[in-house]
Parts: sequence; structure tokens; C-alpha cells
Amino acid sequence: TIFIGIASYRDYQCRETLESAFQRAENPDRIRVGVVDQIVAGEDVRCDEPMKPCEEDPDQALCKYRDQVDVYTMDAPLSVGPVFARHLGYRLYRGEYYATQSDAHVSFTQDWDTDIIHQLESTHNDMAVLSTYLTDIDGSIDPVSGKSLRNTRPIMCNTYYEGGPQGMHLRHGSQPERTPSIHGTPQLQPWWAAGYSFSRGHFIVNVPYDYLQSMIFQGEEMSIGIRGFTVGYDFYAPERSVCFHHYAHGVNQKKRNKVKHFWENGDMYAGTGKPAMKRLLGIVHMNPEVNPSKWDHADIDRYGLGGVRTPEKFYDFFGIDVVKKKTEGHLC
Repeated sequence: TIFIGIASYRDYQCRETLESAFQRAENPDRIRVGVVDQIVAGEDVRCDEPMKPCEEDPDQALCKYRDQVDVYTMDAPLSVGPVFARHLGYRLYRGEYYATQSDAHVSFTQDWDTDIIHQLESTHNDMAVLSTYLTDIDGSIDPVSGKSLRNTRPIMCNTYYEGGPQGMHLRHGSQPERTPSIHGTPQLQPWWAAGYSFSRGHFIVNVPYDYLQSMIFQGEEMSIGIRGFTVGYDFYAPERSVCFHHYAHGVNQKKRNKVKHFWENGDMYAGTGKPAMKRLLGIVHMNPEVNPSKWDHADIDRYGLGGVRTPEKFYDFFGIDVVKKKTEGHLC
């Protein structure tokens, strides 16, 4: 069984993502989806609303598999960002053997489920997590067969420091995409990506999203990635892409640019992002210049570090200086 977790913010393509996930799966009966659907009632289409009424077309995935889709609907003005939304989404998990997380605007390839399971199992590592920034959909999937047209894949290796009012933090840049140099198994990489992740289900139990991360966008991925590293998880670039992203450029630019973002609520929650970032950085030991008494330690046992490795081990291994706020930049 596979659990798919999706946090959607006023995204008209969310239902298309679900339709694609079920229709192109080899074993759709083994898939269960949990969606946090942040919408404005009367303005936005619901993620679980079929394109047509089920009476007209009962073969739509959102009709055939409607009992396998759980949706937590949330008023969009209450949204404080993707971290809290995904925290809620993880609570919809019910013990499925595998777990995947994706954005709300992706298209899957034919038989994606058996392909990604095979890739994960080929690592022979129960603590493996396959994760990447997805390639753009344009020119990536054969519209007839549903098969991938790409023989390249991105690998998560490029990151740098950036800063603002919330503090200096790591941000992942654009990632190189090339033909895999290792064949028959995914390749180890330093970083985890929120837009696509596939693992054993225990990953989302052992590394849950922190509910005290209001108005955080940049920082989400390094938090989960470094915390996961301390629990003992290893991150890999998939050898083959099993889904592709609808970015706001090319043929999709006009429609995607109309989709709202959670920061339209910024004025309502002004001032919450800075303390949230202090906590995020403090948990992973990335802001040694800040006195630990200056950030919130609530539920730190649940949303803190593991005991297998330390964040310092991660920084030393991957060339990150948390004092000078520099990266060595040679991982690609």
C-alpha cells in the first residue's frame, strides 16, 4: 500500500494530480491519498471534485476510488504555509507500507507505483528516501502511452545561504539534471525535497512536520532533511522520474500564474515567521549565534532531532559552515 500526502493551496490542478496518480498506477486499489485542501468556498474547485459528474463518467478516478481519498478542507485565509498544512496531512496517514509526498500540480507516468517501489527496494536500505526537484512536464510524458520520454533525472546537490528578516538559512537552488552515472539503483545525495519524496511509511512517523512553523516556505526542506539525517535516513535521487511538475512557464505559465499563494495571508499573520524560523534553525543547530533561550522549545522531543547522527556530522560531511554561513559548493 502507498499513502500519498498532498497539501494544496487554491490549486485547480490538485484534482488532476489525483486523477493521474490513480489512472496511471498499476495497482490503484493499493493507493490511499490524504489531501489538505486549502480553498475559498465558492471560488476554488475542490481537490476531490471530479471533472464531470460521476453519473456522466463513472470511470473517473475520483469516482472509482473516492473511498480511497481523504480530504481535510481548510479555509484558505487560515493558511499559515505549507509546513503546517503538511503537518495536518501527515495526520491522515494510517500505516501504509510506503509513503509519498508531492506537490498538488504533477502528472504521473504509467505504472509509476511499481517503478518507484522497485527503485526504493533496489537500495536494500530500509532507511532510504527517494526525493528530488521534479522536471517540468513539457515534453516529459508520452500522451498516448503515459510513459516517460526522459532518460535524465535531477539530483539534489546544489544549495546556498540566503537571508532576510527571518534569518540566514539554506536554500536549494536549481539542480543539475543528467543521465544517471550509477545504474540499477538510485544515487545517494545530500538533500531532501518537499515537492517529491518516496519512502517507507515510517519516515513520516519518525520525522513529522513541526506544527510551530507558521509562514515558513524556505527552510522547510532543510529542516526535514537534516532532522531525517539525525534519525538515520539516507536520501537518494531516483534513477528514473515517475512524475513531472507543472511549472509556471511555457504553455502552463498563464494559468499557473493565476494560482494564489499562502503569503496572500501575510498581513494577517505578520510577525509569526521570524520566531518560527528561529525555532527551525535552532532545532537543527544552524543558528549558534542565537541564544537557545530565545526560541520556542515546545514539543521538542517530538519535532526535534534523532539520536543516530548529529547535525554537526551532516555539516562536516557536506561542507556547510553554520558560523560563517557558507557552503563549499562542490557537491555537484
